[in-house]
Amino acid sequence: MTTIEPPGYNWAGNLRYRALRLHRPATPDELRAIVAQSRKVHALGSRHSFNDVADCEADLVSLERMPHALTIDRERRTVTVSAGITYAQLCPELHRAGFALSNLASLPHISVAGAIATATHGSGDGNGNLATAVAAIELVTAEGDRVTLSRERDGERFNGAVIALGALGVVTRVTLDLLPAFEVRQRVYRRLPMAQIEAHFDAIMGSAYSVSLFTNWQTDFVDQVWLKQRVGDPAPDAADEFFGAAPATQPQHPIEALSAEPCTTQMGIAGPWHERLPHFRPDCVPSAGDELQSEYFVPRRFAVEAMRAVAALRDHLAPALLISEVRTVAADRLWLSPCYDCACVGLHFTWKKDWPAVRRVLALVEAALAPFEPRPHWGKLFTLPPAQVQARYPRLADFRALARELDAQGKFHNAFTRRYLFDAAD
Repeated sequence: MTTIEPPGYNWAGNLRYRALRLHRPATPDELRAIVAQSRKVHALGSRHSFNDVADCEADLVSLERMPHALTIDRERRTVTVSAGITYAQLCPELHRAGFALSNLASLPHISVAGAIATATHGSGDGNGNLATAVAAIELVTAEGDRVTLSRERDGERFNGAVIALGALGVVTRVTLDLLPAFEVRQRVYRRLPMAQIEAHFDAIMGSAYSVSLFTNWQTDFVDQVWLKQRVGDPAPDAADEFFGAAPATQPQHPIEALSAEPCTTQMGIAGPWHERLPHFRPDCVPSAGDELQSEYFVPRRFAVEAMRAVAALRDHLAPALLISEVRTVAADRLWLSPCYDCACVGLHFTWKKDWPAVRRVLALVEAALAPFEPRPHWGKLFTLPPAQVQARYPRLADFRALARELDAQGKFHNAFTRRYLFDAAD
């Protein structure tokens, strides 16, 4: 039976949802009835967005209570799952069956549907964002009907529907591509000179399956380099330096003052893919907890220049910033992906929970990155004007046409999508 309650706050506590009601249906029929009867409705995932991308004026719907069915097609090497499942719930099941996903985000706590809808990502030169693993997607549309789109059958319409910010319908099931299960070793190196990054950026970021640089921008060093290497691939010797950086002698948290207890196993100890690719363990409270986040994607060709531009703001960043992370993400063909048709570098900022201070610094960061065509992460905080964001997406007109086809009455539009995807009159 459906339960109804006040929506409350997002994970970070910086946003109180405006929606009147949060529905938790237990069956597909209950979900379809809620959608059909609602004036305005939007899906709510695991609440890890920092802005109002998942909010709504009337009804929110959570899929947490829906059956977490999981069907593996060994011949096609895919898995079909309920969209409300989290990666922490899904990944151990896949591993026990001998399979893996190609990539994971920093946090395993997030829902599959929410991560896909907002183009959330992990890292690695050869790894696209999490939405690129989608082979098929099922939605409940405005009248309560079910529509399935697949990569194989629907081509460009499918590319338009995967990353949709909830604006096409409520995603109920997704089919994901699988790999054979693999193991990963994670090593951390400390104090990588910025001069080495400028001289050898491609070699550094391509040195492992997934590479993350952590810095507070206050010195001429990157504080930490996290290398996640597939077992069997060439890897740096743990006893050697890495482009001038020294191997860590004990496990690290990205924010050095914090305990490494919530972090996934390091020190080169091999383990299953899903226990190494995220930065944080599913059984621990992730990251610093009391924080805000922003992230901008710039074309990879601008990586070093963009990092220089951010580093020049170090005095402005210092009072508000906890830590920054730099990652690479492969290009894709998904219309609303920040990496559409372009390999990117993600410049991530974890801020102190002080929105007035953060907003002032964001204006400076966005101005500094303006020459490099930045696209903001859909689920994080930014202040770029809507027209500027829209101009970065060459397939936006096609997406609007697809939205009119699947949701002619705009039932799934919310304040965020009206600002950044649709005209104000929509």
